[in-house]
Parts: sequence; C-alpha cells; structure tokens
Amino acid sequence: METILSALTATSTVETEITNSLALIYSLTAGVLGLIISYTYMKTGTKISKNFARTLITLPILVCVVLMVVNGNFGTSLAVLGAFSLVRFRSLQGSSRDISFIFFSMTIGIVCAVGELILATTLTLGICFIYYILNLLKYGTDSINEKDLRITIPENLDYSGIFDDLFAKYTNSHKLVAVKTTNMGSMYEINYRIKLNDEREEKNFIDEIRMRNGNLTVISGRCNMNEAEEL
Repeated sequence: METILSALTATSTVETEITNSLALIYSLTAGVLGLIISYTYMKTGTKISKNFARTLITLPILVCVVLMVVNGNFGTSLAVLGAFSLVRFRSLQGSSRDISFIFFSMTIGIVCAVGELILATTLTLGICFIYYILNLLKYGTDSINEKDLRITIPENLDYSGIFDDLFAKYTNSHKLVAVKTTNMGSMYEINYRIKLNDEREEKNFIDEIRMRNGNLTVISGRCNMNEAEEL
C-alpha cells in the first residue's frame, strides 16, 4: 500500500520542466494552428457555424495549457478531471464533420503540449490539405444532392408508371420510397427519392406533375440529413 501511495503522489523523475516562455510558445503555436484548422473548416463546408469556427481556434490552446499544467502533477490531474466531469454538453449532436474537426483540434493541442511543434505543424497542414482535396473533388457528395418528392394524387388515378416519362426527362435517378393513403383514404401520397439533372428545371418539373395529378399538393425538398449523413 505504501508503494502504491508513493507512486501516485510522487512526481515523475523524467519530468521535463516547462518554463513560462516555452509554455507561451507552445500556446501561441497551438493558436496559430487552430486558426488554420478553423479557416479550413469554413472553406471546405456548406453549413458553417460562427461559434464553432471560433471554438476551433481556442480549443487547441486550452488543451495545450491544461496538459502543460497537469504535467507530472497527480493532484492537479485529479482536480482537472473533477472539473471536466462537472461539464454537461447541452447542445445538439453535431455532424460527423464537426466531430472530426473537434478531434483534429484536440490532437493538435496535445501534440503542441508535448513540445512537438514541427510534428503539429506538419500534421495540421497535411490534414487540411486532405480536406481541401476532398472538397475539390466533391468526394461523397452524391447523397447530399438527393431530394424527397411527395406527390398527392386522387384515389382513382393509377400511380404506377404515371410519372415515368417525367422522371426520365428531368431526373438522373428516382426511387419509389413509400405510398400511403391520406385525407380519409380519398387520396394517395407517393414519396420518391430523386436526383435532378438540373436544379433550375425544378419548377418546370413540378408544373408538369401538377398537370397530371389534378393540381394537388406537390412537395420537393432536401432529404432527411440524418439519413444522408451518418456518423
């Protein structure tokens, strides 16, 4: 028992003293790299959060400072652990892209805290370059271009194949997702998943559908993002 207590309370013999000047250099480097990460986040995405972009700048600094403070000090480590355990995240879950940038920033903060500034810089530039290349190639964006098309038709109209010629004219692909009755069974609501050839032709596409469904409701919009983007 005495051996365990002494191992927990004693500072490490290989601990490296971090002076205030080194701590300042490490923190400033983490901040600059965080700025690069934040800029990459804004330039490679379509939905951008102002607060999240600012957080990506400060997060590497905070992680770096915390790790330097608890370096080799068991008591301080327990205090920081207790403080973080009181934090409750009340915001909604972000997308997989947001989560990856959070881990990206935290990783850079950790690398800067151990003094590997060259590795942190190389890692930041390399991963940001990958994000730019993927954004330039539009890698994995096909599912985001999908739309939900909901068409209401009267019950006496046979919906099988009635819009096939319009789909062939205006869409790159289409798929029947679901059919349900509505308005006390007097109408059908047909749900398609489509990809338009040209977004500018959407109005003409809807107008031609309205000519066939008796000018009933037609809804066209982006598909559920929870289905389009999974973690």
